[in-house]
Amino acid sequence: MPSNQNPLGALPARFRRERVLIIGCGDVGQRAARVLQPAGRSGRGVALLALTRDTSRQDALRSKGIRPLLGDLDQPATLRRLAGIATRVLHLAPPPSTPGLALDPRTMALLQVLRLRSLPFSLVYGSTSGVYGDCQGQWVAESRSVAPATERGLRRVNAERAVRFAGLRASILRIPGIYAPDREGGTPRARLLRGTQVLQADDDVYTNHIHADDLARACVLALWRGKAQRIYHVSDDTQLKMGDYFDLAADLYGLPRPPRIARELAATALPATLLSFMSESRRMRNQRLKTELRLALRYPTVLQGLKE
Repeated sequence: MPSNQNPLGALPARFRRERVLIIGCGDVGQRAARVLQPAGRSGRGVALLALTRDTSRQDALRSKGIRPLLGDLDQPATLRRLAGIATRVLHLAPPPSTPGLALDPRTMALLQVLRLRSLPFSLVYGSTSGVYGDCQGQWVAESRSVAPATERGLRRVNAERAVRFAGLRASILRIPGIYAPDREGGTPRARLLRGTQVLQADDDVYTNHIHADDLARACVLALWRGKAQRIYHVSDDTQLKMGDYFDLAADLYGLPRPPRIARELAATALPATLLSFMSESRRMRNQRLKTELRLALRYPTVLQGLKE
């Protein structure tokens, strides 16, 4: 209804502006906020909000133009203030890592509170490529059935299904390994310095990558351009096996290439978490990312991204 026909008159600016709520406002969430921030500063764009359970982060978030909202996904009673507050939601919070847990109670709690009042226009959920399990190096499209092989993957599948059937327009981003030189632990440098081993060529697996800045831009585009109940692979164009990725990084940094070992030796020489990533091989297609979200990758391959 036009403002001159509204019995309440013109609405205040704070009700006319888009309000984007970031759940899980860590490194990628803050990068997404920076993508949105120029419009927010103009007063014509979005108002930025972020859920945090840490009172010590409030001032830091405010300094970035983000309004902090105190609440804890692990304590649903603290989330009621989120009901009806946002027009769009970016959900990047991971499930809890409780052993034996195959569900994501955090996503369930968030969706429950969003249903208490008017639903947001759109919700974007950041999932993981691990929902596919091992694809033996095959090319993987978004239409492929999920087959998680880990509890981590099972929890993400549960969260995806909850989001898709929540009764709102939702887009799911399946995200591979995130890297960036300015991200904590965002390059292979530390592992190279430790001399961590990688698999020999015959046993090696294909891995997929996305620069944190390109991921943040994809998150923002999906909030407005993502199709309802649509899945997107947020992956760059790199086609490298894991060992070759570490070799490339070692050459860029002027460090020794990592030693190669057979898979049977890796089972006893490497941590279980790292070994789980070395047990899944796939190459993710990213056409939807480019044609539907219309994202032009700033870092099409890890070579460009690691050199920045």
